[in-house]
Amino acid sequence: MEEIETCPAQRLLKMLSGKWKAEIFRLAVESPLRFNSLLRQIQGSNKQSLATALKELEEEGLLEKTTIKLKPLHIEYNLTEKGKALIPVFQQLEGLS
Repeated sequence: MEEIETCPAQRLLKMLSGKWKAEIFRLAVESPLRFNSLLRQIQGSNKQSLATALKELEEEGLLEKTTIKLKPLHIEYNLTEKGKALIPVFQQLEGLS
């Protein structure tokens, strides 16, 4: 039997649960993300945990991965429309602390 969510924020909380996901989402709200920049910005993070979190956020449809074909070639992560739609909920959750 499928679990019924009683709170609108419950789905967002599930999507952002896991190491570094909420922090990555917060940073993505501010600007496009690059992997090495995230490594510097998120204290205590490592390549493997960040790569996993980015992949899972991409699979959830919150981030999209874009290859920028300028020299040097690099990859950026941006919020999708689904991710942008969740910003107000995320901001309300941040305001509770």
